[in-house]
Amino acid sequence: MFAAKPLQLSVLTSALLLSFSSPLLADDDINVSEHITIFGQQNPLNKSPSSSHEITQAELDKFKYTDIMRTLATIPGIYIQEEDGYGLRPNIGMRGTGQNRSEKITVMEDGVLATPAPYASPEAYYFPTPGRMERIEAMKGGSTIKYGPRTTGGVINLISRSIPNEDMAGKIDVALGQDGFAKGHVYGGGQGEQVGAVAEVFRYQADGFRDINHVGGNTGFERNDALAKVSFNSDKSATYAQALQIKLKYSDETSNETYMGLTEADYNSAPFSRYSASQKDKMTTDHQQIQVNHVIEWSDTLNLASVAYYNKFHRNWYKTNKVNGKGLSSGGIDAAALFDSGLSPLSSMKVEVKANNRDYLSQGLQTQLNWDLEQHQSAFGVRYHEDQMERFQWVDNYQLTQEYQMTLAPSDAGVPGTDSNLLDSAKAWAFFAEDKMSFDKFAVTAGLRYEDITTQRQDWGKANPGRIGAPIKDISNSFDALLPALAVSYTITDEWLVFTGVQKGFAPAAPGNEAGEVEKSWNYELGTRFSQEAVTAEAVAFYSDYSNMHGNCTAAQGCADDNIGNQYNAGEVDVKGLEVSAGYELNADGQVSFPVKIAYTYTHTEFSNSFTSDFWGQVNAGDELPYLPTNQLYLGLGAQTDHWQVTLAGRYTSDMRTEAGQGSIASNELIAAKTVVDLSARYFITKQQEVYLQAENLLDETYMTTRIHGSIFSGKPRTVTLGYSYQF
Repeated sequence: MFAAKPLQLSVLTSALLLSFSSPLLADDDINVSEHITIFGQQNPLNKSPSSSHEITQAELDKFKYTDIMRTLATIPGIYIQEEDGYGLRPNIGMRGTGQNRSEKITVMEDGVLATPAPYASPEAYYFPTPGRMERIEAMKGGSTIKYGPRTTGGVINLISRSIPNEDMAGKIDVALGQDGFAKGHVYGGGQGEQVGAVAEVFRYQADGFRDINHVGGNTGFERNDALAKVSFNSDKSATYAQALQIKLKYSDETSNETYMGLTEADYNSAPFSRYSASQKDKMTTDHQQIQVNHVIEWSDTLNLASVAYYNKFHRNWYKTNKVNGKGLSSGGIDAAALFDSGLSPLSSMKVEVKANNRDYLSQGLQTQLNWDLEQHQSAFGVRYHEDQMERFQWVDNYQLTQEYQMTLAPSDAGVPGTDSNLLDSAKAWAFFAEDKMSFDKFAVTAGLRYEDITTQRQDWGKANPGRIGAPIKDISNSFDALLPALAVSYTITDEWLVFTGVQKGFAPAAPGNEAGEVEKSWNYELGTRFSQEAVTAEAVAFYSDYSNMHGNCTAAQGCADDNIGNQYNAGEVDVKGLEVSAGYELNADGQVSFPVKIAYTYTHTEFSNSFTSDFWGQVNAGDELPYLPTNQLYLGLGAQTDHWQVTLAGRYTSDMRTEAGQGSIASNELIAAKTVVDLSARYFITKQQEVYLQAENLLDETYMTTRIHGSIFSGKPRTVTLGYSYQF
């Protein structure tokens, strides 16, 4: 419905081209990657004054996961909530923020906000394809003040394929596995004297591990992702070195996924089944991105890095919403289960399938000035950002017959815009200043961020799909926030570093928050880091003191239709915990070495006030937050030589409650503790070729992932994949 109005980039583009066309350039080409990453030469990981982690290409290659949630399990302080089993719509949280649709953390790709509408509608129904990434960075604590808008939990930055430094380089990777899994990944590119380019295609698919009762059918997915980059470097004779890089990306997905889980009895007897009322459920998406990066170096100590970005995302999740007039969380699941059992006295059943049709737009300009003096590393940044999310939805009414067929009469087809018909939008200015001051063994990093945001919700109502005249609801809110941060580190020896920090946490109020109250917190951490050749370790204690915590009501949370899109305020919440990680390679210089990696997270959460909410239900002071385990443990054990590599990775998650509460967990609100083990085995035929075998959920553990929507979902069973890759 809405016409996307691209930001006026002509002024910036003209300026970039004018400066780039001048006879400017210096001795060395600029590394654009240095300016789209969190960690690099200017900010080395082992000297970071806050909790910091990086998953390198070598680590990604061990398991070649296509599920980002499995990949991130190696980092402490990150929580994952499985849903579809393939990680298509990740639920990721950091330091107790909650995981639903990764809405409470800052997710970036190549330094640019990746969420479809990070201010107006933060739920990440799109997530970058993890299999095409060459590095993943994660940071928590005071240093995240540069990256907003959400500064409480932390930031994840996914680094896409960089242009190879060689004349020509690339890779081909193919794999086949159980449940119709197939993967094809190819990229190639190279760098000339002044021009470089890379192109990449990643496709993966599966038939699914669930079976639809009585009718069968595909419960899997197909996902395609294509990327192209081209860069232009100034010539060696120029006065100032410059680089211009253009990135184009397209992806699409068709996934036969549902929000309809199982009753407890059916989960216990047939955990991988699906009710026949879900047979029409399907998500279709497409995503388009343009990103233009420009860097100019005026001297060895002064540079300016700028980026213009445009992201457009469409999704329509066509899925069962009600059964016999009852929502999934209010008896619809029970009705569907009764019908599938053959005991229903009805000759047919009414199934309401809703087209959750949405369009998103996210675009902006951001620039950062970096000034490196003898005892100061200073950065100053500004970003102007616009985003919007449009819901233009309808409902189709089917009859599910005793033959288990879904029939739709012409009169039962819904009219687009007659179920949800609104537009949420946001405009935001963000400024930050950060200065890292070095005093012998001490380093002090002081930062300040300012956000100025305007949001709007325009709702034309279900009776006006043509949007004739003014909307029946037009709500605007404006608010700003000044966010200080301070981090101090002390280098005890070349190997030991201690650090501490404090920052003011913030998340903007969404258009669905009629009170316009932002999320606010103060966040503290105290940690130490050790790094010496084959040994790395980090331990961090953290505490987040919320004066107001948000809860975003989404279909993914099982919210009633009339509340979807609303944002609720929970008031005061305390989150505290401990993160420990370590890596060690035994016999590192021997013919066979044994790498070991461990990551542990302890978390305690507590509501500080009592209230009743459409989102959290009845909450009493002292209750714990739902869907946040107290203990998480990752343990990776491996053996490797120059010719082969075998790795076992185990993930333990303790008991978890699904409703706010305290004390023992009621059986109908419990997700029991689980341990899931994955296996990777690789054989290197040559330096360029390898064959690999992966087994996810090696021990074939049957486990529960969620009870949202008044029903139960199971995790993915054992899945074995065999692959081959060739690098040139």
